[in-house]
Amino acid sequence: MKIMFVCLGNICRSPTAHGIAIKLIRDSQLNQVTVTSSGTASYHVGSPPDKRATEYALSKGVDLSVLRAQQLQKADFYEQDLILVMDQSNYENALALRPADATAKIEKLLWYYPNCPFEGFAQVFHLCEVAITHLLEEISKTR
Repeated sequence: MKIMFVCLGNICRSPTAHGIAIKLIRDSQLNQVTVTSSGTASYHVGSPPDKRATEYALSKGVDLSVLRAQQLQKADFYEQDLILVMDQSNYENALALRPADATAKIEKLLWYYPNCPFEGFAQVFHLCEVAITHLLEEISKTR
């Protein structure tokens, strides 16, 4: 399964989810799952994740330093199985970009952790970690 996490600029929320997913996949040995991330806008293409997000993630054992921002492309809707967006705006932007015959499913990451608002980098990290843990539990049930 190929999963892409998507936010606006790909420097905070989606790379945080990307890094957490890499760690959780490695820890759970769910080797059939690969992850990446992108943004719906091109503001930060090629940039590393936000320093504050990187520092907080590293304090939790997740290294974001190797990640670089990229923009969501139409090809991603054929290459990925699941595109997980971070908010309603990202969801609408992804739906608008998605080709009619694309195979990727688009969902909000927080559908795996409902009723939780984003508040700061610590909260973003926590929300991503819980939601991805539940997502991977669902995937492992189907193995």
